[in-house]
Amino acid sequence: VVHGQAVHRVGDAGHHHGLLLSGGVALGGVGRDVAAARPVHCELSWPPASGRPLTWHAEDGRRMRYTVIGAGGMGIQFGVLLQEMAGCDVDFIDGWSENIEAIRAQNGAYVSQDGQDRHLVPIDVYYPEEYTGDPDVWIVFVKQHQLAGLLERCAPLFRSHQAVFSAMNGHGHFERLNGYFPADRIYGGTALIGAYVYGPGDFNFTGDAHAKAMNLCAYDGHTPESDPVERAIVEDFRAATLNPTVVEDFEGMCVAKIVFNSVLNTLCTMYRIRFGEFAAHPSAATLTERLVDEAYSAAEAAGITLLGTRESEVDTIMRTAAVAHPKHYPSMYQDLTRCRPTEVDYINGYLAQLGREHGSTCPLHEFLTDEVHLAEHAYAIHHPETI
Repeated sequence: VVHGQAVHRVGDAGHHHGLLLSGGVALGGVGRDVAAARPVHCELSWPPASGRPLTWHAEDGRRMRYTVIGAGGMGIQFGVLLQEMAGCDVDFIDGWSENIEAIRAQNGAYVSQDGQDRHLVPIDVYYPEEYTGDPDVWIVFVKQHQLAGLLERCAPLFRSHQAVFSAMNGHGHFERLNGYFPADRIYGGTALIGAYVYGPGDFNFTGDAHAKAMNLCAYDGHTPESDPVERAIVEDFRAATLNPTVVEDFEGMCVAKIVFNSVLNTLCTMYRIRFGEFAAHPSAATLTERLVDEAYSAAEAAGITLLGTRESEVDTIMRTAAVAHPKHYPSMYQDLTRCRPTEVDYINGYLAQLGREHGSTCPLHEFLTDEVHLAEHAYAIHHPETI
């Protein structure tokens, strides 16, 4: 279940309400097939068994070109899957010099799937100041507190014909992107897709092709029927096994993912455990229900209708933790254990602020925001060598 929508199992017939077809987007419910209402059936594996990528083309027959800003876990995963599975031309831009130099020295990025089959994928990575490419679509995956600086460095590269997609965690990045791109050229997503950075140039993807799921929506709410760029993005994301579902409510989509992260990212970071280890605890469902209930009340007070119900959100969180990505450590945990600032202020902190501003206080989210900052402080004390 992805925020109230059912996700298929391999072998499902594909006729259920809101069911994701193999390689396709949801039919019925808030999802719809944006490619002439035809389901696409394909069994995909990683890496491609034939060594050749499966490709879809935009309506004009030209393959989309992408440049990923942020060559971390999620940026590498989206970019590598688009390159290797969908056959797209993909470049990468990053500001982490150790990462760039490692990738260049080894002639690519090392990629694993759930800790197995580590192999080198050739990719091209650049500092912003040396890049001269002109992509159709930018894909942005950086930490919230790094976004402003990296966008400023990339600003000379942005052109009026380009579009931008992001599925970053937290709140505030789309408003910042809107300072560089018009609203009708911005596409947002929320991804239930896991990645882990072992170190510079070394990445692990969690969950196989059928465990990945994401929602996608235009920032200004326009529908894909009138937008060939959005249709092409969806087709490429399908081919890349990212399993996109197009939804109609941008704000409801984004806040629902923040609620999701406010449980798993925050609690697993505080206690330094994997998703599956959280789900195995007898109090996991109760903790999830309390945090979700508080967040939904704040959203309702603010006039935001989230995708799915309280019950479906709890089920999504528990299913993701126990079934889809049990081995995953959240990116917030990775920041904590590297003594970097976490994004808790953009997740639980955002929900707490939303509640305060609309008369529906969120004491649990307020408390967890402070607790994660305390965990950052404590980890730095006990691991001074990491600072």
